[in-house]
Amino acid sequence: MNSKLKNFFLDVPLDISFVNFLGRILLLIVLVLWSWKFIFASVASNTAGSSFLHLVNTPFHEAGHVVFRPFGRFITSLGGTLGQLLMPLICIVVFLMQTRDTFAAAVGLWWFGENFLDIAPYIADARAGVLPLLGGNTGRFSPYGFHDWEFILTETGLLDYDKIFARMAHGIGSALMLLALTWAGYILWKTYNESM
Repeated sequence: MNSKLKNFFLDVPLDISFVNFLGRILLLIVLVLWSWKFIFASVASNTAGSSFLHLVNTPFHEAGHVVFRPFGRFITSLGGTLGQLLMPLICIVVFLMQTRDTFAAAVGLWWFGENFLDIAPYIADARAGVLPLLGGNTGRFSPYGFHDWEFILTETGLLDYDKIFARMAHGIGSALMLLALTWAGYILWKTYNESM
């Protein structure tokens, strides 16, 4: 990795206060505990979907449907998931490019990974249609197209693979969360060595 790229992702602030540093350590501990809970839970348990973060992710999911509506029905359905994934990516870019806060970018990457775990039960529910959707219905009792992943996987002929795609989403999210925790931990270690 060349030094410019290395500095871009591993730069640490030289003027961080001790209180700010302790807050970051506390946040990393919380993320490690949350990660443990989310990663080792089964997709069927919908652990991420019943957490506080699901309430944070849902508005971005719904906004994605609105933003992507001009691109047709299929992309509108996919737009919920895209909106949910794009928001943490936007945060990562802002933290890296604008504020130069690599620790915050690592937390953004963790959130990006967590969104995959949040989406996984929804994907796995495509055939069963038993998860409650906004408005109180379930996919089974809603008009065709209301359950995003039922529509996406049916339209692509991949409905029988819903559980496989859900496990893939869970695995990708888990790997991203672990990468983010490693990145954040390294940034804190480097900050301690260079700034404290």
